[in-house]
Amino acid sequence: MTDALALIGRLLLAALMLAGTAQKLASPTEAQALLALAALPGWLLWPAGLFTTIAGIGLALGVATRPLAILAALYCIATSVFHVLMDDPWQMTIAFKNWIIAGGYLMLAAHGPGRFALSLGRLSA
Repeated sequence: MTDALALIGRLLLAALMLAGTAQKLASPTEAQALLALAALPGWLLWPAGLFTTIAGIGLALGVATRPLAILAALYCIATSVFHVLMDDPWQMTIAFKNWIIAGGYLMLAAHGPGRFALSLGRLSA
């Protein structure tokens, strides 16, 4: 049961990264507007999208899980800054959720992918 729960948790965390990629591709202007509020160039959206794609796929497969989970936690913490808009309760909720999600990634980094993960080119199940 532990390995099945680890797989489900890992897939949900991976889905969050991949959904972020889809959102950036579907509506880049919204993400670029948040970057502009922080006086950052809009082109930073594309490296962020590349990272969320790589992290999402790697986490889903259980490849390089620990380092990707640490990087994903740092990504969530860093991107929470863009949502700290005191006049917008919804954005503040997103900022807070990013910190909570970072905790999930750190738990994944601490405990690893579980038994159901690709390891050195083979499924370890």
